[in-house]
Amino acid sequence: MPFTHQRDIRLNYDDWLFIFLGMILSMLLYNSVQWYMYRERIYGLYTAYMLAWLAYFSLRSPWFISRLDYPTWHYTRIIVPMVAYFFYFNFANTFLGLRENNPRLLRLFRYVQAGLMAYALTEVVFCYLTDYWQHPMHELVHTVVRTLLAVLSVYIIINIYRRPEPGSRYFISGSAFLVVGGVIAMVLTLVIKDLDNILSVWQAPITYLQLGIILELVCFSLGLTYRHRQASVKEAVVEQALAHEREQRRREHLEAELAVQKLKQEMTEMQMRALQAQISPHFLFNSLNSLSSLITDDPDKAEQFVDEMSSVYRYLLQANDRELTTVSTEISFINSYYHLLKTRYGQGIHLDLAIGDSVRERLLPPLTLQLLVENAVKHNIVSADQPLHIRIATDQADSLIVSNNLQRKPNSRLNSTRKGLLNITEKYKLLNQPAIEIEETSDTFRVVVPLIAKKLSRTG
Repeated sequence: MPFTHQRDIRLNYDDWLFIFLGMILSMLLYNSVQWYMYRERIYGLYTAYMLAWLAYFSLRSPWFISRLDYPTWHYTRIIVPMVAYFFYFNFANTFLGLRENNPRLLRLFRYVQAGLMAYALTEVVFCYLTDYWQHPMHELVHTVVRTLLAVLSVYIIINIYRRPEPGSRYFISGSAFLVVGGVIAMVLTLVIKDLDNILSVWQAPITYLQLGIILELVCFSLGLTYRHRQASVKEAVVEQALAHEREQRRREHLEAELAVQKLKQEMTEMQMRALQAQISPHFLFNSLNSLSSLITDDPDKAEQFVDEMSSVYRYLLQANDRELTTVSTEISFINSYYHLLKTRYGQGIHLDLAIGDSVRERLLPPLTLQLLVENAVKHNIVSADQPLHIRIATDQADSLIVSNNLQRKPNSRLNSTRKGLLNITEKYKLLNQPAIEIEETSDTFRVVVPLIAKKLSRTG
């Protein structure tokens, strides 16, 4: 088609061209926003593809046509669409993932792109270094190239159509619109000989190529939207799976921690049982010694002593089944235990109790007071001439204070194993409670026993 004929069409073509360029520009701006948001290479390729068509049809507008020389006009008319096709193949490769899904088709794309580059260089020679662009054979060669591209597009559509992915359908539809529009435009260019009398835009062959491009871009844009939505869904599924896995791991971690805590608690209880078991033979040994003396000296008191000892030992056996007991229960027991000591030592021992009502429901390990009283008797002189005074009282901090006057037996410090005090200390450590405090002056020995609130205990 002669160059002057293109300028004659402008009266029927200007309004449509303005609308067409506006639609491409709108889609270009929308895609640019998408590219900026997602920073994916595919949006950059799609932008380059649209820019090529926008540049091509802008150069075909009356304003540019009137300012171009003939060789430049022909070169632009032929090469700019080839540049668009070059980006089309890169876009198709990224959109369809040909590197992973169809390497054979990707190789074909690379060969076609190399051919397009060679064709563009050849046209430089034809349009600027020779006058071959004026020869009719030049237009025939261009028609053959366009026909081959159309055939290749059909081949691509057939290959892609076999793929089950829904996103591929958008690409197939867009490519089909471009092929149909391009073929119609090419056929009309060959069939219509007189373009001078075209009155309607629908009689212009290039209109159908433009319609094919618009429909193609719409399909490609929908395909990109679908592709991004699928990627978002997949990402959400993966994130949900990761969240489920994290929750599962957290649950397993908590279960493991609970198992460890349970194991520690069982070990603590076993250790508590072992510590309590240490008391029984110790207490029994001392009681039997006392009973042996009473049988000889005072049989009546021996009988009473046996009754009291059975009562005390019953509590001792019950205490082995508990980690904690109340202050009230422990005081009741220590009264019975003191009765045994009183039977044995008479006026040689005195016990003073000053327990506030506010602490009677507090908790402490069973037999704590018995160990402390026994410890005082074991290491101090107990006689009518030098009586041992033991006091059990509470302080302002609601702790129990067990104190006695200090009158040590000879060598008692050297022979002491402090077994009773170590027993109590170990119990408080196993219960994760503050340690007992031991204070000794020249005339007094005292032990401060922290009391445990019920809500902090494991046994309630």
